[in-house]
Amino acid sequence: MSSQPSLKGSSFTLSVLQLDNRDAEQAIEYLAAKIAQAPNFFRYAPLVVQLDGSEHQVDFETLKRGIEALDMRIVGVTGWQHEALKAQIHGAGLATMQGGAATSQPTPSQAPSSHANKDAQTPARQSAMVVKTPVRSGQQIYARDRDLIVLGAVSNGAEVIADGSVQVYGALRGRAIAGAQGDTEAHIICHNLQAELCSIAGSYWLSDQIEPDYWQQPALISRSQDALQIETLQI
Repeated sequence: MSSQPSLKGSSFTLSVLQLDNRDAEQAIEYLAAKIAQAPNFFRYAPLVVQLDGSEHQVDFETLKRGIEALDMRIVGVTGWQHEALKAQIHGAGLATMQGGAATSQPTPSQAPSSHANKDAQTPARQSAMVVKTPVRSGQQIYARDRDLIVLGAVSNGAEVIADGSVQVYGALRGRAIAGAQGDTEAHIICHNLQAELCSIAGSYWLSDQIEPDYWQQPALISRSQDALQIETLQI
């Protein structure tokens, strides 16, 4: 196997900030409010800025500084249609991107919102990772290229992540992220839903978006047409 570096095409799940009114300060305030709801989920997250295709000016310098101050990183800017605007983007030290139109997400979560290339091809699954002990606050478990099964509880402040599905056979009080590399067929199953955040392939809900009827109940969460859906499990 060659030890030399190489460049390859790939697809990743990215947050897309839809900037319709070109107000950089308003966009920064919006992101700050979302980050306050789930700070660890957004910390150092990559972000694509989606313009609306108009010629209105954007203060890209202010936008870049404000977003970086929130510990997010702009990967690039898309939706520009004029060379003059492209030059302004480059002048602010930002990359320009083609395509990657955003799709709507469940409100009010829109984040780390609509995502580019969410339906990325996923590698062949390995056997599931099984965690037999509770996942404590501050812990993060990541099942790369496989499902994750947790036989105990997931505490507040803990995070369980899988490229496949996530199953929690105790109370899910922390954050559960399934389909981390874009698998829209992934799901989240838990025996007691009290999650801080549930995410599948970029679409996500915070705790206040989960309807009360499903709270503290056995639940199955899946993704359909860029939105999450939930049903009660009979266990």
